[in-house]
Amino acid sequence: MLATYACDTGSSRGRLHPEAESEHRSPFQRDRDRIIHATAFRRLMHKTQVFVAHEGGLFRTRLTHTIEVGQVARTIASILGLNIELTEAVALAHDLGHTPFGHNGEDTLSDCMTPYGGFDHNAQALKIVTNLERHYADFDGLNLTWETLEAIAKHNGPVSGDLPFALADYNKLHDLELHTHASAEAQAAAIADDIAYNNHDLDDGLRAGLFSVDDIIQLPVIGACFQEVDEKYPHLDPDRRRHEALRRVFGIMVQDATAQSQTRIAALAPQSAQDIRNHTAPVVQFSDALFADLKEIRAFLFTRMYRHPTVNEMRLRTGKVVRNLFDTYMASPGLLPDHRKPATTGKIANARAIADYIAGMTDQFAFQEHAKHCA
Repeated sequence: MLATYACDTGSSRGRLHPEAESEHRSPFQRDRDRIIHATAFRRLMHKTQVFVAHEGGLFRTRLTHTIEVGQVARTIASILGLNIELTEAVALAHDLGHTPFGHNGEDTLSDCMTPYGGFDHNAQALKIVTNLERHYADFDGLNLTWETLEAIAKHNGPVSGDLPFALADYNKLHDLELHTHASAEAQAAAIADDIAYNNHDLDDGLRAGLFSVDDIIQLPVIGACFQEVDEKYPHLDPDRRRHEALRRVFGIMVQDATAQSQTRIAALAPQSAQDIRNHTAPVVQFSDALFADLKEIRAFLFTRMYRHPTVNEMRLRTGKVVRNLFDTYMASPGLLPDHRKPATTGKIANARAIADYIAGMTDQFAFQEHAKHCA
């Protein structure tokens, strides 16, 4: 049973290009399946989450992160009475626009694109599913429903100000109501992203030896979880101890998010999905207390993991790769494959085509192209 404020497939605003409905799958199921079969989804397997994808098989990649987000999002959607299929579709699509080399790659490409309309991975994800995936005979992109596109564009909240060109161009064609909040399903996917990376970055950082258990048990939430495990399993081996503690941290985040969201939704008493969109704040949120604890954990991870000397060394290297590739293709746009060359001439068209090409690269392909053209 869907809640009154959930997105019902029966009231979907449909697709930009009308299609006959499937006999066996709902519109949001079809969206999810098209995302899973997209080329951009497969590429996530070889893209950085924190550690460059080839640095070790134990660390999360952008794909394994996405799968974890999907699992958490389904759980939250089920508890809140939301449309699970739409929530999962959004969760699986949320990082499709990420560049190689994680946020460092995005920051570098965004800097390169400042004179040409900017770059943002959420806007790029929208461009991928509306234009760059070109497999279907009747349309470019995946022709997803309005609800899925809206959620991809603004799952982190309303979008205003100077829009990245990829988002602005599509919104002129198909109004996604960027001034409002997204659906509760999109909000569930967004908080699932927070839960997944908060948990797995702790795990990956420990596995990489960037910090120790003794370092993190001083942090809120985490220390209490290790204490609980030690009292219940006093002689547990280190790997199982770490896993048991972090799964408790994971559970606390999910429980807090769902309980707080239920409280907020009950106070609002929304009667439709539009009531959620028109509300002045997100309804799917952490409690203030846990949010403050997570800020402290994130500050620790920023210092001890994201800016660790080992990670910084790779950040500097990969930033140069992205910048060198961009500058090289701008100087010699003929190096772009024929299917990636812009349809129009000029520096802006070239820059945007180059950004699309670089953003779609896997980590290893970016290294290979750099060795070929920038050595």
